[in-house]
Amino acid sequence: MQLDFTEARLSLKLDPSGGVLGDFIALNNEVLGRFSEKERARLGVHTCPGADQDSTHSLDVDYRDLLPRLFQLKVGNFYLQLASEPDPERVLRIVADQLPAGTRVFVGVTDPTQPTVETPEEVRDRILLAARYLPVDQLGTCDDAGFAPYADDTSTSRDLAFAKIDARVRGTELAAQVLGL
Repeated sequence: MQLDFTEARLSLKLDPSGGVLGDFIALNNEVLGRFSEKERARLGVHTCPGADQDSTHSLDVDYRDLLPRLFQLKVGNFYLQLASEPDPERVLRIVADQLPAGTRVFVGVTDPTQPTVETPEEVRDRILLAARYLPVDQLGTCDDAGFAPYADDTSTSRDLAFAKIDARVRGTELAAQVLGL
């Protein structure tokens, strides 16, 4: 199961002190703590700067401020927007420094807010970049955000969403070949 936690990044924009984010983390951990360690290993949390109406609300919030707190959540998997990040390599260095042992991080390799479809080679290259910083046994791929329409947002067609997902799958296969997996 994956929890959507877009509010994490937004909370730091609205409250730079981190107090609201700390409350969110505590509340989520209260619920997550009711699961066994084995169950929590299968749970994950997604964060991004929003994607409604193909726009973001908190892309200007630095992952440097978010990740140390986000990684306090009692889950085994983290899903991070990365394809639309201005400096993904910088973010990967932060993730590498902060990622708790025994957890996996799924990095975004497609950007649902952009109308162009990433090529499998672009996706492969994004994964290979991530593999320079993260152990491959802790690395996975995802999309920066979901493709489901938000309220009346139909800006991403079904065909575009499936084309991006196909590029992610094919690009991940290409990266796996290069990495010998």
